[in-house]
Amino acid sequence: MPKVVLIAGPTASGKSALACAVAERHDGIVVNADSAQVYRDLRVLTARPAPEEEGRAPHRLFGHIDGAESYSAARWAYEARAEIDLAHAAGKLPVLVGGTGLYMRTLLDGIAPVPEIDPAIRAEVRALPVAEAHAALAQRDPDAAARLAPADTTRVARALEVVRSTGRTLHDWQAAKTGGIGDRITLAALILLPDRDWLMERCDARAAAMFAEGAPDEVRALLARTDITPSAPIRRAIGVPEIAALIAGESTKAQALALTSLATRQYAKRQYTWFRNQPPATWHRSDAIENTARIDQIATLLRG
Repeated sequence: MPKVVLIAGPTASGKSALACAVAERHDGIVVNADSAQVYRDLRVLTARPAPEEEGRAPHRLFGHIDGAESYSAARWAYEARAEIDLAHAAGKLPVLVGGTGLYMRTLLDGIAPVPEIDPAIRAEVRALPVAEAHAALAQRDPDAAARLAPADTTRVARALEVVRSTGRTLHDWQAAKTGGIGDRITLAALILLPDRDWLMERCDARAAAMFAEGAPDEVRALLARTDITPSAPIRRAIGVPEIAALIAGESTKAQALALTSLATRQYAKRQYTWFRNQPPATWHRSDAIENTARIDQIATLLRG
């Protein structure tokens, strides 16, 4: 089966540089698997590869979406499948890289073919207090109610709207996932889990570099766009709310930088925990810091 490299891990762990190096060595094409880096508006703030890095190896699905567009894991998986197929057809090695676990799971495992939810049912469910929604879910889908935290507003509402709209539970739909590529490729997956103190220092250094390299200007231009609503996903990217407060005169540059660093570290910790515990045991975990060691690990995985 054709091979695909997957490099995953928390933010600031060195994924992008490693992916570029692997693509250079193995005649590969780097395919983005990070939900923030699909947007073209925030190159600096989302740590997209620099133009010189993109010149070293072909890069795909980086900065190809305008901030005003809606985007989803399903759409990304569709586009990623196409890029992977094109790479294989050209005799190239696809190198997936990113920190968005949902994207990776959707691509590999497929997506549940849940029909569109009736808008009236969705509105009715979303208007319920979470306690009432959870009680209603316990009547229609007791297994889901038992699994979900009673205060988990988003997941409780999703499970309830699905069973009310379709007559089938979300678990039933998820058991019939389609479109995954995991069974038709050989995956060489490396998860970067470096020393936590080293990673936190990298998070702080990255935030400082972003501020120095123009992140405030990116956010200022983003806020000036009237076609991007305050609820748009790009407006929730790490650093955007913090810099928006700075631009509004509600904080100082030092405060904005400190809050951005804190948000970056917190996000990295959540990713670290997810990637340590959630992916399959067949995905190799690496605590290496030097790229040379990481490149050798991927070469070993590809030979296997």
